Amino acid sequence: MLLRVIGPVDDGVPTFPKTYPVFPTGCTVCRRLIFKGLANLSRNYRQGAVYNPPYGARWTLSTVLGTVKKRPEYYPHVPQYSFGPNKPFDYRSTEAPIMSDSSLVPTPARLQAESPRIVLASQSRTRRILLEQAGLSVESRPARVDEHAIRESALAEGASPDEAALLLAEMKAGRIDDPNAVVIGADQILACDGEWFEKPADRDGARVQLLRLRGRTHVLHTAVVVRRGGQTIWRHVARPQLTMRPFSEAFLDRYLAAEGEAILSSVGAYLLEGRGVHLFDRVEGEHAAILGLPLLKLLGFLRQHGVVMS
Repeated sequence: MLLRVIGPVDDGVPTFPKTYPVFPTGCTVCRRLIFKGLANLSRNYRQGAVYNPPYGARWTLSTVLGTVKKRPEYYPHVPQYSFGPNKPFDYRSTEAPIMSDSSLVPTPARLQAESPRIVLASQSRTRRILLEQAGLSVESRPARVDEHAIRESALAEGASPDEAALLLAEMKAGRIDDPNAVVIGADQILACDGEWFEKPADRDGARVQLLRLRGRTHVLHTAVVVRRGGQTIWRHVARPQLTMRPFSEAFLDRYLAAEGEAILSSVGAYLLEGRGVHLFDRVEGEHAAILGLPLLKLLGFLRQHGVVMS
């Protein structure tokens, strides 16, 4: 016959548990009587047993009509089975409890010290992923500065691309007031034959920019700054060089359509880690520095100062 749960008894009122395992449909319930009239129930797939609830659980159950095959059907969200209308009993489990999924996932070994914490003064998803893929636990915080105004001011004062990139990175890191953390700030300036480029405002701007870079070599001045306790303790600039091939305008239009708005987040209007690699003939320099963070030099500094294991 078909058996259905009402729930455990609490002062005569049937209640359901707060949590219980959910099983797929297509299961069946088998039963057999054992000594003293107790029931030993086992939930099964078509191939074999799946799970039994914890030992000693008491439930009240009601009897409903059975199936043509005289075989009880299993329904999901039903935590327990028994015999007879509204009759509590002690369930005797015959199977070991199922391990939680979390116990099957190994905990990765930490490569950084417990302290200080690392804070990335940026909302850049790419920079955060670069640090996390290197096994570092990073807190990302926005550092809002007027990048356009700072860049224009530095250019008007005759600053070099290196100096301007370092200034932007340091101002971003300086926006984070956390004396107990190592704060990382980073920025990039693209320069080609003395001309500085910024992130394009729209797809038309990206098209114009890529046409101006076509067939030429440009430099990504990628700066990183580390601050701690309100003081700048390290700075570095990487200068990867990239040479674009003389691609056709038909290819460029197809590329812009494929990338969509994503290219507007890049100072070069391209994503080298994706389809943007088709734009280039030659690339020289650290890949992470092209993406926005000189990772090898940064990790070397963090190791020297005990933030990362040496």
